[in-house]
Order: sequence, then C-alpha cells, then structure tokens
Amino acid sequence: MSSAAADDLPDADLPADLPAEGAATITPYRDGPLIVRGDFRLVDQDGAEIDPGRKTVALCRCGKSGIKPFCDGSHKRSGFSAPSAPSRPRPAAAILRQARRPDTD
Repeated sequence: MSSAAADDLPDADLPADLPAEGAATITPYRDGPLIVRGDFRLVDQDGAEIDPGRKTVALCRCGKSGIKPFCDGSHKRSGFSAPSAPSRPRPAAAILRQARRPDTD
C-alpha cells in the first residue's frame, strides 16, 4: 500500500470509535502498514519535519519500503506478517487505564 493509496481506503475500514475531529488515529493493518489519519506532525529523529503531503498516510512497518518512512507496498512482496493488534496487552497500558479510572468510592 502506498501513502497515496491510504486516502482510497474504504470508510468501512475505519474504526467505529474515532477520536474527536482533527485528532490523529493510527491503525495497524494486518500484514500491512500503519495508517495515520487526522492532524499529526511527522518528524525524523533529529526533529526535522517530514512533509507527508496529506492528512492520511501509510507508514512502513515491514522495513522493506523504498520510500521510508512511507509504505510502498513492499510488505506484500516480502511476505511481511503482523497482526493488527498485540497478542497480549502491554503491562504499562493496564497501569495507565487504571490510573485514568475515576474513583467510585
């Protein structure tokens, strides 16, 4: 999937609980890229801004793209395989969820 193709994804693929308008949403696609939608800022490790040229981009997560950090569809040819969600929750995520819960006492 190329970054240009990210704008062509069907709305049916959008998560039902998207955040408020303008907030960025990152969706890992099964065996594919990370789709970033909304308002975001993309910078390199030195803090230099990378112009994505659009509000929806596909970022490579297979490491094979010729246009990194953007996806060029190389994951399909390389046999890249990854789930859309983690196989087990991250311990830090549970701690953060617990901290955000309002006290009910």
